Amino acid sequence: MAKKKVTTILDNAVMTDAGLTLNGVVLQQVIDKCEGCERVMDHASGGNYCTSYAQPASKWSHGVCNFATHVRAEKDTGGKVKINPLKASKRAARGR
Repeated sequence: MAKKKVTTILDNAVMTDAGLTLNGVVLQQVIDKCEGCERVMDHASGGNYCTSYAQPASKWSHGVCNFATHVRAEKDTGGKVKINPLKASKRAARGR
């Protein structure tokens, strides 16, 4: 049987003077935090690019990238949970 060629979105990208361009959008190379993600693909031009987002560095600027497949988001359980004061008073009145 013949192997099927897996096509990606980066197959339609063209290398220009501005960089790798896909549908008029210039793609930036991934940063070191993206290493290990399943969405990172290498291009024939010699760079690694994200198939989900054009500017991976900006996705990591506010914390963890929401497209990252290699990082799990964790809840901050160290702080106190804020409870609505009205609900707390009703619970206290019922004896809970």
